[in-house]
Formats: sequence, structure tokens, C-alpha cells
Amino acid sequence: MQKIGVFVCHCGTNIAATVDVKAVAEALGREPSVVVSQDYTYMCSESGQNLIKDSIRDYGLTGVVICSCSPRMHENTFRKAAAQAGLNPYMVEIANIREQCSWIHKDKAEATEKAIILGRAAIAKVQLNTPLIAGESSVTKRALVIGGGIAGIQTALDIAEAGFPVDIVEQKPTIGGKMAQLDKTFPTLDCSACILTPKMVECAQNENIRILSYSEVESVSGFVGNFTVKIRRKARYVDETKCTGCGLCTEKCPVKKVPNEFNLGMDNRRAIYIPFAQAVPKIAVIDADYCNMLKNGKCGVCSKVCTAGAVDYKQTDTFVEEKYGAIVAATGYEISDVSRYDEYAYSQSKDVITSLEFERLTNAAGPTGGTLLRPSDGKHPHTIVFIQCVGSRCTPEKGKPYCSKICCMYTAKHAMLTREKYPDTDVYVFYIDVRTPGKNFDEFYRRAVEEFGVHYIKGAVGKVAPRADGTLEVQASDLIMNEQLHISADLVVLAAAIEPSKSARSLATLLTASMDTNDFFTEAHPKLRPVESPTAGVFLSGMCQGPKDIPETVSQASACAAKVIGLLSKNKLTGNPCVAHSDELMCNGCSNCANVCPYGAITYSDKEFRMPDRTTKTRRVAWVNPAVCQGCGACTVACPSGAMDLSGFSNSQIMAEVDAICK
Repeated sequence: MQKIGVFVCHCGTNIAATVDVKAVAEALGREPSVVVSQDYTYMCSESGQNLIKDSIRDYGLTGVVICSCSPRMHENTFRKAAAQAGLNPYMVEIANIREQCSWIHKDKAEATEKAIILGRAAIAKVQLNTPLIAGESSVTKRALVIGGGIAGIQTALDIAEAGFPVDIVEQKPTIGGKMAQLDKTFPTLDCSACILTPKMVECAQNENIRILSYSEVESVSGFVGNFTVKIRRKARYVDETKCTGCGLCTEKCPVKKVPNEFNLGMDNRRAIYIPFAQAVPKIAVIDADYCNMLKNGKCGVCSKVCTAGAVDYKQTDTFVEEKYGAIVAATGYEISDVSRYDEYAYSQSKDVITSLEFERLTNAAGPTGGTLLRPSDGKHPHTIVFIQCVGSRCTPEKGKPYCSKICCMYTAKHAMLTREKYPDTDVYVFYIDVRTPGKNFDEFYRRAVEEFGVHYIKGAVGKVAPRADGTLEVQASDLIMNEQLHISADLVVLAAAIEPSKSARSLATLLTASMDTNDFFTEAHPKLRPVESPTAGVFLSGMCQGPKDIPETVSQASACAAKVIGLLSKNKLTGNPCVAHSDELMCNGCSNCANVCPYGAITYSDKEFRMPDRTTKTRRVAWVNPAVCQGCGACTVACPSGAMDLSGFSNSQIMAEVDAICK
């Protein structure tokens, strides 16, 4: 005989303010098989859990229904409490009467009625529940970090310091990411390279870190603790084991006019190159699109001058397959394309640049040696206009709806450094709002205004028009003074929106990770699990999750590493027993379930069946690997014969809930 206990939580006033909790407990207490029904202020508290434990023992409960908040929050809490009282933890059901009821209704009678219905559905399901036992799987004690920017570097270093081997996969020839392109960092104005380079070198020298630069993740299979990853190592046409990084080949190469992507195309490099002086690994790479030897078989200068014999024109892409216990996404960000904003004349004038291009112009290792010069004629600009929120905080048709978070601060940095180095330069900043939420950030912004005399104007720039004399006419509005402005500028700098890396979407597909509408990775919970993906074993570090500055990125990277270390420290992982299984007698081997399975958990085999006439017949049937299956249920929906079912969420249990709701 079934003996079910129902426990209804007030959750302070989160539920009780909209739902008559006592009425819900009384109504559910009259349901068949319910032997006890109680309400309590905070069911997740120690006292609330003890109430559940005592009831399990006193009434000999075979099932428990908790009417409370989302199971995402406290399902594990209540399952542990049930297990401590001797009840199988999978005989506990949660009716979400907070997020699905009290938080979305205003009428108390309506909310109370719905809470009763949700509780009734949970009771119907728990009556069909069966005890489940979770299996165990081993953990591969190795981590993969995808992305070699400051986020990936910090995450890898922290994991390696804990004693676990780490591989960094970086699609560019060197690690360092966008931070390597910066000049100074706010709010301390430290040299960016001076902070970053020691960490890059530390990565290269750490015996637990392997850097797979100029590489991409090709495929991912497996599950938490046991991922199998195939990595494509793109051909450098230079042997990494032989190259000494002397740079002689980059000096002698006759192909000189290749746009330098590290300097955002503002100067040129050779067909064989090392991205920048502090590159790690400091190994040359040949650009196959421009190399004469690779294109037409004529040249070979770099091979002739290389004393180490490292140049290899016959090199091809290779593949590395490795097992990992955890994967970290640290794919970083890109600057949005501002050429589509014709009103700012970015495509019409070389003197309209992005903030990252401004960084390179002021960097000592940049195209002008750190001297601020106009790209069009190499002259010193005397009037500079900075335009904020270009592509940020817009309608979806115009740009990105979110704030890019770092623009206000880096523009204040640019303006301050410009006024400090070139006091004869007038600097104007047009802004919607100035957002400076970090430690010492607002003081930094005020210093730019009060100490360095930067002209901050609250208003919008309507148009930037190139003039015949080479200057730029900036037409704008001053919302505070309520007047139209016309400024003759020598240089216009656009604070372009931050957007996810172009590789993020394809990587999320490989990892079966979730993304939001802006293509940023989605965390499992914004407050409780901010560095974890909903996909077990996949973690998030840095700007792949959303815009953030360097201090916040480094903090999140270390938090992410702590989660990875916690996972890799375990010898065994308890699996999820709510996995799919196939009824071999009903399966017709159609492959629909295997085609929709995102985890590759379903395989097929030929099995012999004895027929009524005592003959045998071989038939193709599905088999689910319980260690790989994550219980998503996609196969049960796709199966046309109804052979696939899901333990803990069987078709009969779901239909019982539907019937309870509809009665």
C-alpha cells in the first residue's frame, strides 16, 4: 500500500503571500494514498528537513511530495533528507508552486487552485515512481581549456597549480588574446603586457600545462569525467620542435605586404611571421594564403635562411585525440563590425577608428611605435572625439541590446592618457550614461574630467562627415545644454560593442552547452552556479559568458578553476539514474532515437529472438549506454514505436500527471 507524505512550504512570503498554503495542505491531504500533509514556513531549513525525516519514519512513507520552489534549487537537499531517513531519494517529487505559481499570479484564489493542481500532479507521479540506484563512473584527471586569453590562462594556471594536467587549445598562433593588444589597463594604468607576459611565460614553463596553439576543437563526445576530444592542429609549415624563434625568416621573407591582424590591419607583416615580440609559443607560422612557395612553388627563402631547418612546406594538419574529465570554455570576445553604421563614416575615412585600433596606435609595439598619429596622413591629431555605445544598448535591428560594460572605463583611460601625453589635444566624449560600477572606477572617471579636462557631453552624435581639408565634421546634440554642436575633429574613436567570439556558437554545439539570444554561453544558475554550464562537466570562464573587465575576468577564471579542481579531485562520480532504456520487443531499429541523441549514448546491435514457431529471427535493436545518457528524453519523443522510455520520467508517469491536472 502506498503511503505518501505531502509537505507545503511557505518560503517566507514568496509563496504564502499569493498562495493559501494551509488550504493547499488540507486539499492535498484528502488525495488517495496521502497519509500526512503539513505546511511549514521554510521547508528547506534544518527544522523543515527534520519534519520530513520524522514523518518518513513515523508514517512509514513510501513517497514524498514537496510543494516548494523549483527543484533546480533544493531537489538535492530534499533527496538527501529522504535518504537519511531510509527512503530512496528518487521517491521524492517536487511541485514547483513558487516559480510556476505564486510568482506569476496576483489573484490568491487562482494561485491557490493552481498550487493544488500542481501538487495533485506530483502525487500522481510519485505513486508510479520506483526506487532508482545511481551508478558510478571514473574521472579522467585532465582538463581542457578552450581559449588562450587571460581567462583561459588564469584558469589553466590555477588547475595546474593544484597538480592536474591541463591542455590549452588556442586557435591563433599564440596565447594572450585581446589583452596582448592593449596598452594600459584601468583603473591603475598598469602596462597590459607587463601583467600578461609573465602569466604567458608561466604557462609555457609549467610542466602540467600543454599549449596547443594554432589549433581548434574538432569534435567532443562522452560525458562529465570522461570526455573524448579530437583537436585539429593546423599546419604552421614550421616544425615546433625545431624553431628557436630567432625571427630571421620573418626578416628575409620577400612577401612584405600582408595585413597585420595583430595591429588590426593598420600595418603589414611578412608571409612568415611571429605575431608579436612576447608571443608564447614564440614559433613562426607561414600564412598559406600569401606564401609564394605554397601557392606556386617559387621562393623558399625562409627555408634557406633557417639554420635550425624548421621550415617544412609539406606539413599538413594533424589531429590529437585526448580524454578529459572537465572542459572549460574561455573563447573570449570580438569587437562588433562598425562599418554598418554609415552615420559615423568608418568606411569612408581612415581617421574614424575603433577603440581597439586606438589601443594599437598608442601602444609602443603598435604600428606607430606608440606615437598617436592620424592613420590618413601620419599627423598629430589636435581634436579627438570619442563616441560611446556604438552598437551597444540598441534595438536588435541596430545592434546589441546589452551594455558592453567596459567601454565607459576604457574611453576614460584613452581620454586621460591622451591629455596627459598631448596636453595640446582637445578631447570630447559623447555618452548616453557613464557607467563606472567597479572599485575605484568612478574616481578614475572623475579624474579624467576634473584633473585632465576631458569634455564629457551627454548627447548623441548624429553624423560624422569627412571634409575636403581632411578633418571630420561631427554633428551632435548636447542634451543638458539643449543645443546642437558642430565639432571639427582630427580623429573620431568609436566605442564598439563587445560580442562573443565567432567560434562560440559552433563550440556550444559540440559541447551541447546552452547559449542566450546574443550567443553568450548561459550559466547553470546566475547566482548559485555562475561558472558552470547546464551541461555537466563544462565550465565557463571570462567573456564567453558576457561582457566583463579584466579584474572580473580573472576572478571568474579562478572560480572556474576551483570548480574544475573539485571535479578532478574525485575518483568516482555518481551518475544520474534517470536514463533512457529500450524495450527490445518493441524496437524496430529505425535509428530515430540515435539521430536525435545529443550525447551519442545510443548504439545498435543485432539480437536473436525466438519466434512462436520456435525459429529464431535476428533483428536490429537499440541499446542505451547509461554512463553516457544524460536523461534529456529526446529519444522517447522521437521513437515512433514507443520502445524508448525514461526511468523516473516514464510515459506512464507523465500521463498520470496530465490526467491529475485535467480531472
